[in-house]
Order: sequence, then structure tokens, then C-alpha cells
Amino acid sequence: MPYVIASPCIDTMDKSCIEECPVDCIYEGDRKLYINPKECIDCGACEPVCPVEAISQDRRVAEEDSEFVEDNRRFFTEVLDGRDEPLGAPGGSRKTGVIGVDTTMVAAL
Repeated sequence: MPYVIASPCIDTMDKSCIEECPVDCIYEGDRKLYINPKECIDCGACEPVCPVEAISQDRRVAEEDSEFVEDNRRFFTEVLDGRDEPLGAPGGSRKTGVIGVDTTMVAAL
């Protein structure tokens, strides 16, 4: 998983990263954004535009946010509340629109 969005994004979602992403791999939950690890090309364009510094490479996530590495993956691989199947890699967030639900970890925060 090249890049991860961690806790500073919760309830902030500035979305400038979405505008900057050349492959449309950033998806919108209810309270947080998520980067699809299968669609991300590891270009890093999203990281410098995040005003709350929520985005970093998975191996550089702050220790206090390390649980977000796995949680970001779960957003795409597990069945989220109100959905029938995992999101997977649908080929871009413009195709899906707002997902509108978060992982159980983020929803509980």
C-alpha cells in the first residue's frame, strides 16, 4: 500500500488530494478519505496538498496512526455497513461517487 490517509483527515476531508490525484484512487467515506492500494501508482501528488498532513507513505505513517495502514486496506477489502460486497478496485472514485460509509474503526472514533 503506497500511501495512507490517517486520523487528521477524520471530519476534515479537504479533498484537495482528490483533485490532485492523477489516477482517481482516493475514495470518500462518511468522515474520512481512503486511498485504494490497488489503484494508487505511488506518485505522491496527494501528500503535499493535504492541509492537515494526513497523507503519508505506508512505511512513514506516524506511530500513533499505524493502525490506519491496515484500516485503509479494510475499506476496500471488507464489506462495509450497508453494502453487499467489498468495494475492491472499481477503477476510480468518479465511477462510484461518494461511498458515504467508513470502516468500523473510523466510524467508532
